[in-house]
Amino acid sequence: MPICRRSATRRALFLAGLACAARAAGANEPPAATEQPPGENARARIQEQGEAAMKRVKRAAGKANATSAPWPVPPARPDAAAQHRAFEGLKARRNDPDMEKRAQADIAAARERLAAEGDAASRRIAQALGLEQPEAAALAGVVSPGTGKNWVPVLFVSSSMPIETLRTYAGQLERAGGVMAFRGMPGGMRQVAPMAKLSAAILRRDPGCEGPACAMRDVQLIVDPLVFRQHGVARVPALAMIPGDPTLPYCERDEASPRGAHLVQGDAALSGLLEEYGRLGGREEVRDALAHLARR
Repeated sequence: MPICRRSATRRALFLAGLACAARAAGANEPPAATEQPPGENARARIQEQGEAAMKRVKRAAGKANATSAPWPVPPARPDAAAQHRAFEGLKARRNDPDMEKRAQADIAAARERLAAEGDAASRRIAQALGLEQPEAAALAGVVSPGTGKNWVPVLFVSSSMPIETLRTYAGQLERAGGVMAFRGMPGGMRQVAPMAKLSAAILRRDPGCEGPACAMRDVQLIVDPLVFRQHGVARVPALAMIPGDPTLPYCERDEASPRGAHLVQGDAALSGLLEEYGRLGGREEVRDALAHLARR
């Protein structure tokens, strides 16, 4: 049949074409690579990877250098002319008079406060040592206006008395404008430290306070064996109303210096001692001190 013959011919041509294509492909294929040992392949791969890593590091370093900020450059030094103009401008600047006045006032006030604090500290130290002379203002309130003669309450005490009793008397003497007198100093006249410690304990308003900044009572403490001998003080506490200034150093006075007309001895409050002094004939002498005690 004609159809069958055509099919066989076509099949033969198709097979011939496949054979030609296979030969052409075999001619174009590269020669087969020779096989290498496994160790050499591993070393080659490691070397290739190392080279690739080094290339990446170099590329990263190059990028970092390209993007890094430049080093700071110091500013150029101005020339002498520019500096001169700047200083001349500062000199020509006008000052505010009000500001200068306020500054001067603040400086003066600060100096006054500093001087006042220094005087107060020196006075507290001198009081603690029993070396300070009384201020005129401290004794001025003892005398009534128009009186030609003044009497100062002098309370004779001893360092052997209880400290609380001495503190109580100090508070009462502060109100009455009186003076506390000791015959001698604890530990002897050559040792100042024990007397300073005792004076600070008596005069300190707050018994728990320590240091030179503590508030002290305005009472004068004196060490005067002469005034004890003049009044014949045998036991303490005792009270005498002494005319004038009883705080003058005993080395500057003599036996003829003014003394009190009476001496009251006994363990009593200052008001009781003053009242007893008045009953002995010294009403005029104790009038001002009693008035101060009653008023405060």
